[in-house]
Amino acid sequence: MSHKEYLLAKNVLDNSHFIAFPTETVMGLGVYYNDFNAYQLLNKIKCRPEDKPYTMMLYCKDEIEKYAYVDERAKKVIDAFMPGEITVLLRSKDTVPGYVTHNSGVIGVRVPNLANLLDFLRFIDTPLLVPSANKSGEKPAMNSDEVKRIFNNEVGYVFEGKAKGGVPSTLVDLTQKEVKIYREGNISLSDILKVIEKE
Repeated sequence: MSHKEYLLAKNVLDNSHFIAFPTETVMGLGVYYNDFNAYQLLNKIKCRPEDKPYTMMLYCKDEIEKYAYVDERAKKVIDAFMPGEITVLLRSKDTVPGYVTHNSGVIGVRVPNLANLLDFLRFIDTPLLVPSANKSGEKPAMNSDEVKRIFNNEVGYVFEGKAKGGVPSTLVDLTQKEVKIYREGNISLSDILKVIEKE
């Protein structure tokens, strides 16, 4: 990812469109979290059910508290596993538009463990809503060529390259008393509980 590519991708985002890029799991799509028109476009292109929220991707774990409430338990999990292959469900703050959480007041946050992607997220300085690069119900794309094949000319900008692995991030809910895993990736429930229970 070069500075020129960053500028091209940022221009697409600034114009309420979406981009595609490799992550350490699968290829991802992204729009600014606070751009309702881009959010609607992404739903339409992905054929995504309206009741399925997107993950918010940030460049730094310290940024999470701007958008979500982080208690002591969540802080332990975030410090132990981020950046990394984990998405944490937290209570959202008023800085997050209602449509992003489907008015549930819960947001999934993730800080990827990929230097280029973190650098780009820092460059745009606005969190992205990031689903996997696929049509709803189909397998995620694993490289930029697959993204182009699936979406043709519908993506505003595609960063060239391939994703690092095939396992989606672990999705853990920390909004309730009981810690719940909705999707287990390379980080297991027991890994998370060990960190939480550590004094």
